[in-house]
Amino acid sequence: MKFELLKTASNSKARLGKITTPRGVINTPVFMPVGTQATVKAMSTDELKEMGTEIILGNTYHLFLKPGHETIKKLGGLHKFMYWDRPILTDSGGYQIFSLSQTRKITEEGAHFQSPIDGGAAHMLTPELAVAIQEALGSDIMMVLDECLPYPATETEAKESMELSLRWAARSLNARTTEAALFGIVQGGMYPHLRKEYIHRLLELSYQSTRVPEHSFDGYAIGGLSVGEPISEMVEMAGICTEYLPKEKPRYLMGVGMPKDLVECVDRGIDMFDCILPTRNARHGTIFTSKGVLHIKNEPFKEDMRPLDENCTCPVCKIYTRAYLRHLTVAKEILSARLCSLHNLHYYLSLIGDIRLAIEQDRYPEFKKEFYNQQETL
Repeated sequence: MKFELLKTASNSKARLGKITTPRGVINTPVFMPVGTQATVKAMSTDELKEMGTEIILGNTYHLFLKPGHETIKKLGGLHKFMYWDRPILTDSGGYQIFSLSQTRKITEEGAHFQSPIDGGAAHMLTPELAVAIQEALGSDIMMVLDECLPYPATETEAKESMELSLRWAARSLNARTTEAALFGIVQGGMYPHLRKEYIHRLLELSYQSTRVPEHSFDGYAIGGLSVGEPISEMVEMAGICTEYLPKEKPRYLMGVGMPKDLVECVDRGIDMFDCILPTRNARHGTIFTSKGVLHIKNEPFKEDMRPLDENCTCPVCKIYTRAYLRHLTVAKEILSARLCSLHNLHYYLSLIGDIRLAIEQDRYPEFKKEFYNQQETL
């Protein structure tokens, strides 16, 4: 994997870049649709390509449990399995383990947990296994296994968790056996000095790799955010991390977020995003538009013949009305999930494209102002 920093805005920390992988180029800033179980929910891979998706995210934890990474490897890898020939980033499963707070135990060796899908069977995910799973899937960009800290957490808890995640990062780095890229993950809770220390030690670990020297971390993710903290704290912490992360490597803010979160965090130097919101919210009738969030189930849309977003060029907005989409959603028709998901993903990808253009034109502050001026309650 190769990252090129093409431009940094003169009046912002916003960056324009390009990631080159054997399976294709990724223009940054980039939004990655989430394909949890080898599918971006309700979308075909052809539809994703048509809307300009350059990379998707796969979920190590879910694919490990079902159908199993060894099965996917036998079938030719995740790309062939799901008919997707562009890059895939896989997470390590750390966040999913974090979400199983009642049935998991963290030790030095790894994360012990009970599966929610096969009768509560016991499993253990170690840093080495997390890398082995991602290599078996054929991931283009892999993530180290880390411990995701809940919010709030004391400084002592954050420090202890940080030390464990650093040791796991070293083990993940040494476990890699393929040419796939590997990202380190920054933890440290909501404590700026711990985040700074973590980054410093993660960089040292990368540069002192005991394997092939050039196989150091290829990029850096910021983890432990979007776990219940106020949005203002999340944005602030992302900005603090980018102050210390190397400029020559891509920066990935995991699990974020709402459209305004993308706009704010790009302004603070973030290059990569993923989030389930476009598809999850679509399935519940929450629509993202250029003028704000629209709740399609609301009564006023019952006879509304306008498209979801009059500024949108997606296939849904070209054909269907709010009245029809409200009917489908209220009636719980499957087509509602498909059409609303297509629109929401198109909106996110269009937004990130507009963000890139604003950086290229060196007018990011103006773009931010225009973005907020357009928002209204629908």
